[in-house]
Amino acid sequence: MTIKSSKTAVCLLLLVSLIWGGEFVLIDLAVAQMPTHTFNAIRFLIAALSLLPLLWISRSQLRKVKWIPLLGASALLGLLLFIGFYTQTEGLRFTSVSNAGFITGLNVPLVPLLGFLLFRKQVAKAVWLGVLLATFGLYLLTIGDKLEFNKGDVLVLICAFGFAGHILFTGRFVDKMPVVPLSIIQLIAVSLYSTIAALLSSDPAFYYPDAEPVTWLDQLLDPIIISSILVAGILGTAYAFWAQSASQQILESHKVALIFATEPVFAHLSAWLFLDEHLGTKGLIGAGLIILAMLVSELGDRRKKVKVEPLDQTATIS
Repeated sequence: MTIKSSKTAVCLLLLVSLIWGGEFVLIDLAVAQMPTHTFNAIRFLIAALSLLPLLWISRSQLRKVKWIPLLGASALLGLLLFIGFYTQTEGLRFTSVSNAGFITGLNVPLVPLLGFLLFRKQVAKAVWLGVLLATFGLYLLTIGDKLEFNKGDVLVLICAFGFAGHILFTGRFVDKMPVVPLSIIQLIAVSLYSTIAALLSSDPAFYYPDAEPVTWLDQLLDPIIISSILVAGILGTAYAFWAQSASQQILESHKVALIFATEPVFAHLSAWLFLDEHLGTKGLIGAGLIILAMLVSELGDRRKKVKVEPLDQTATIS
């Protein structure tokens, strides 16, 4: 399944941000009962299985697949996802939702920054302005006047680097590899990494040491666990990373990062609808700045016709 319109790609990625923002409450409730590695192992396995029908539909892509590069790319992307999702979810146990939202959002300015440092990519001035607006908007939306670093903040900061790296390297691989197999194998890789981490952990796989022991069947039959895993696995993971991989065939990495910067907006809207939380004046200004950042980046980049190219060709991945 190929996306040919940039408008379609933007809409698909906005839907991804909507799903991610909406699922936040469910995941937060689930990981309060089930350890992070176990939750992610099941989530990503279900995500991979739910994409198998797409693999059958696009099976013609498999005829010319170079399996060693595909497996290598999938292992790397899966590792970056594993790092990002583990540190974000685990970090939420030690820091506030607002701090986690802002620090995760730092992947927005990290994408062009790491792209320049690693691959010597230039971007238009309008894009950098959009990055600044999005960063300030995320600050107002999720932090306000207070930012205190603790163990959770450090973990979520690692998450931001993981997600930024995943966006960058996805942009490097999608032009050379079939999207559906790339998506499925990297999701399987995350599930495998999470399973290994759960087995190596000294903690029980299905409950926290200070909680009442339960069986794996008890956990998986819990309504919150079931709904969280299904929503996060099928919509928040399988659909999301297929949409990202497919959209990055026609959208540059920094634009994908800016679109994903709307996730905190949708998270706050979900909290307002289901938890009766309110943004406040600074939050509303921050949400507006994020939308403005997307428009400035898109319209400014289009007007100047700037194409992102590696300045140093030796940095190009072959």
